[in-house]
Amino acid sequence: METRKVQVTGGSTYTVSLPKDWATDNGVSGGSVVEFHPEDEALLLTPRTDEEKVEGTLDITGLEGDQLTRAVMTMYVSGFDIITLETARVTAEQRRTIREASQGLVGLEVIGETSERVQLQDLLDSSELSIDNAVTRMRLVATTMLADAVTALVEDDDDLAQDVVQRDDDVNRLYYMVSRVFRSILRDPSTAADVGLDRETAFDYHSSARQLERVADHASKIAENALELDAPPERVCDLVSELHEAAVAVIERAMDALLDDDSDEATRLANEARQSVDVVDERVREVDAELLDLEPQQAQLLGLVVDSLSRAGDYGGNVAETALQKAAPKP
Repeated sequence: METRKVQVTGGSTYTVSLPKDWATDNGVSGGSVVEFHPEDEALLLTPRTDEEKVEGTLDITGLEGDQLTRAVMTMYVSGFDIITLETARVTAEQRRTIREASQGLVGLEVIGETSERVQLQDLLDSSELSIDNAVTRMRLVATTMLADAVTALVEDDDDLAQDVVQRDDDVNRLYYMVSRVFRSILRDPSTAADVGLDRETAFDYHSSARQLERVADHASKIAENALELDAPPERVCDLVSELHEAAVAVIERAMDALLDDDSDEATRLANEARQSVDVVDERVREVDAELLDLEPQQAQLLGLVVDSLSRAGDYGGNVAETALQKAAPKP
């Protein structure tokens, strides 16, 4: 760490010198323009750059299937605006995988192809993206998926169960977008100004988005198990529905706390959500006791459903913890 003494020039202007090594490493010299970004009691300084698009190149030789999909997602989340994927010869299978991966990411489009490379570009401006709107949308989709998955189970509705599984992609797209913007905020303070969030709040939203993404994953798992099961006994259906209601209550109350700007109200809601996790645990024990009388395979699959609902409640509890931290007084 280096320190500098603030000087007063002209009787009213405060000036401070920049560390020479830092200035040299970042291309700052006489006449350069730098940006100041106030953040509570801190003042962040960054050099202004004329480069509008961040470009990245990745060698995809030998990458196929999930590995290639993951590579595209990693480049996107890392914040590259233009992504060039290259190899000696791009195979037809690689092209299909890249297109499918880009369709699962908000704003990413294929803009150019040759025999040796595929180029993608993010066509959305960070200032057009809203993390809080994305998280709110994730909340709606994830909780609706959970409700529909339970309905598909108790009503033996395979069409609804398949629809729930397909909707998991919608939540994933939103989560990757939130992750991309969050990492951009960490890297470039000007992005924080564009989206209207400080870094701590962006972290809280990103953490909560991850919990909602996991809720959606478990809704999808419940739907997949529902496809393997016939309608359970009425008593089990009632108990599973009660467990679902308890889990969703935790998630909804925790999200209300996260999004509430009143710190006192947010703290109250978050504490209620945390306490409600105990209700989820009680419902789990009730269902588990009922499953003991069922045929082993049916009991096993329903046990997985119960576990997913229990985890959904736990994820809501995690959001509540984040909401408490967000509402806490700042040091």
